[in-house]
Amino acid sequence: MGTLAKKRWVRIIPLVFITYSLTCLDRAIFGFAAAVGMAHDLNITPSVSSLLGSLFFLGYSFFQIPGALYASSNSVKKLIFWLLIFWGLLAVAIGLISNINILIIIRFMMGVAVSAVIPAMLILLSRWFIKSERSRASTFLILGNPVTMLGMSILSGYLIKSVGWRWLFIIEGVPAIIWAFFWWSLVEDTPKNVHWLTEAEKLGLENELQKEQEQIKPIKSYAAAFKSPTVILLCLQYAFWGVGLYGFVIWLPSIINASPNMNIVKTGWLASAPFLLSIILMISVSWFSDKTLKRKIYVWPFLLIGATAFYSSYLVGTQNFWLSYTLLVIAIGALYAPYGPFFAILTEMLPHNVVGGAIALINSFGALGAFVGAYFVGYLNGSTGGFGASYIFMAGSLLLSAIITFFTVKDN
Repeated sequence: MGTLAKKRWVRIIPLVFITYSLTCLDRAIFGFAAAVGMAHDLNITPSVSSLLGSLFFLGYSFFQIPGALYASSNSVKKLIFWLLIFWGLLAVAIGLISNINILIIIRFMMGVAVSAVIPAMLILLSRWFIKSERSRASTFLILGNPVTMLGMSILSGYLIKSVGWRWLFIIEGVPAIIWAFFWWSLVEDTPKNVHWLTEAEKLGLENELQKEQEQIKPIKSYAAAFKSPTVILLCLQYAFWGVGLYGFVIWLPSIINASPNMNIVKTGWLASAPFLLSIILMISVSWFSDKTLKRKIYVWPFLLIGATAFYSSYLVGTQNFWLSYTLLVIAIGALYAPYGPFFAILTEMLPHNVVGGAIALINSFGALGAFVGAYFVGYLNGSTGGFGASYIFMAGSLLLSAIITFFTVKDN
């Protein structure tokens, strides 16, 4: 499997990483646009700003299951191609329009446009990588999120200062449209469709994947999978995780920019640090998870650390900016760290005939959690005039996520 593994990593992982990275641009850019310029230019009130920040995730939750079902039974390649083009056009539109009602619709539709990306990509990876590789493969996919957040946190401040927030969205959308055509020409849905594997390598990979399926308890239908207590609990777990993570990520630039003696460029540099830590932890955690073939122990402790760090930052308050900021960096790093093992859990506990739909269901609950987090954190920040209440809200959600993980997931 040595030669085969090298070919798969080089041929598949860069494609899924770049694709997912492009669809994560909005999550970095919107927070900066909302922090300076956009709200003033469009006369957006704090409550409408909270709605706009969260609507993406509401739309994101809607198309998860239909998209995953299509990807499972038809083509991941075709689905991602059209989603990239649709999403890119919507992003460009934000930079051109000034009507709030149209902006609300576009924000919702942007979530719809990328909603099937994660389930479809995980289905694709499950066809190309075996169990001992899957946590790392999933991590390299999800790394697109913190890598994008890191890069755009630094660049967004400079871009807004030089060309304004409108061009930020236009610059966000055009690369996705161009990349769609590279994706179409470079990716294939299954190993049997590529020319760069020998017949022996294709057969070897197929046999390994088949052996895995034989060890998983059969589930007849999506209805049976969706009624599984484990799937239901993981839906709740991922929803609470989404509340804590995206409630903070979306409003991070606003939180930092509200500090004394701060400007948008300095905000960008400070906002990038949590994502640098996230990248380091995600790679390390996924490596150890695959090495030991353990998943649970690499998920719930990090969620607990995230909850503790948020609450500790609340206790510190505004009295010590640098200590409070350091705790927030730790919180974000801890919340990204378990993604690889978590998604490996999903593809290893369910058979191929239902795993796509189950991942989509769980991911849609995560998106709903992100919607709740993004909306209520923005609302609490605006209504209370501070960030303390939202920190407690996020810490409590993450604590519940850690507890559910501990009692639900069973390692082999």
